[in-house]
Amino acid sequence: MRGHGEDEAKRLHPLWTEQHVWPRRRKGSAVGWHHSICLPAPPSHPSPFSCWCLGACYRPLHCDIDVSKTCGIGPGMSFANYLLSKFPGSFEIGLVPCAEGGTAIVEWARGSRLYSRMLNRAKESVSAGGEIKAVIWFQGESDTLSEEATEAYRGSMERLIGDLRSDLNVPSLPFIQVAIASGDERRVEKVREAQMGMDLDHVACVDAKGLPLNADGLHLSTEAQVELGRLLANTYVVRFLLPEQQ
Repeated sequence: MRGHGEDEAKRLHPLWTEQHVWPRRRKGSAVGWHHSICLPAPPSHPSPFSCWCLGACYRPLHCDIDVSKTCGIGPGMSFANYLLSKFPGSFEIGLVPCAEGGTAIVEWARGSRLYSRMLNRAKESVSAGGEIKAVIWFQGESDTLSEEATEAYRGSMERLIGDLRSDLNVPSLPFIQVAIASGDERRVEKVREAQMGMDLDHVACVDAKGLPLNADGLHLSTEAQVELGRLLANTYVVRFLLPEQQ
């Protein structure tokens, strides 16, 4: 994007929706999730070409939404900061947290409380002047806890993608899904295969396997979350942002 004229730079206003999950043990593990929607700041926003939030823009981004759990940081801020550093002065990014931890994909089905809240927050963000450009989805550890959920994961995720695209009226809305790094070892690979094997247009996958975990063997470390944010941002740039500008 460097070298583009000022007018072109100003029209590049991406908006993203993201969900991050820190996996949860059957008993006692801390959880942090977060859904965010990124969009251009409204005209009244005081800091041009910056990162802003619907709510307070500090980590953990979802602490005032997922209020019943201990929330950890995720890749959201790293994702936004990477893009801002790669394309300074080109666009603004807003983060709109919507997440709730320890939930399975079925709990995000159309009509559910979580889906409805996500959709409403997305529409509220768009009303501020944003254009939805992509969805980031990091979830699935809870779906490794039963064979039924594992087997249904791919179909449930494909329906979610279709429903959200339809309800937001963005038929080709890009989705970037994170292939989980941990979960019930008996089924985690099946969920990962579903995540990496989705054959839908405008769907990409970033593999979190191999990123450092905390001592519990479940949660990504802080450093891993930061790196994951960079990987997600780079995937968006290569797969969606740059081709869009050609």
